[in-house]
Amino acid sequence: MNLFYLFLTFFRIGFFAIGGGLATLPFLYEIADKSEWLTRESIANMLAMAQSSPGAIGVNLASYTGFRYAGVPGAYAAALGLIFPSIIIIVIVARILSAFKKNRVVQSLFTAFRPAAAGLLSAAGFGAILLSVWNAAAPVWYESFRWKETLLMGIIFVLLFKFKKHPIIYIAAAGAMGFILKL
Repeated sequence: MNLFYLFLTFFRIGFFAIGGGLATLPFLYEIADKSEWLTRESIANMLAMAQSSPGAIGVNLASYTGFRYAGVPGAYAAALGLIFPSIIIIVIVARILSAFKKNRVVQSLFTAFRPAAAGLLSAAGFGAILLSVWNAAAPVWYESFRWKETLLMGIIFVLLFKFKKHPIIYIAAAGAMGFILKL
């Protein structure tokens, strides 16, 4: 894979993924739908890895994707492509914002970015749920629903809100259950 293409792909994602790492998922789904080098199933696996490793989810997703398709140089190209737009935007916004922080247009723009970010994150969350509970590649329709994964997701969701323990506990528990249930 061309490293420059990998950099540009993640540069575009980084430029438009407002809302953080999970907001990159709709862009990754788009790539999966249009290319052979990424699938929705591989995105689900990458998301699980990215969320269970330290660091920013978006950078982890980019690094994992780049590494998978072009080794260590690909990991660097994808990660740099993802973070470079943020650096550019932050420098520009920091310079402009200090001069216009009381401006109504600037305040309106930032107010409008919040629901845009919420929409991107909601779409990413829904996509992650769908990938977890539905297997589109199942040979017959009644095997498409992943009931074990759905049950595990529900249990983790309830436990997380009820007990509010560190997420690594739930990740480790899910990994153990995956091993036990052969998910």
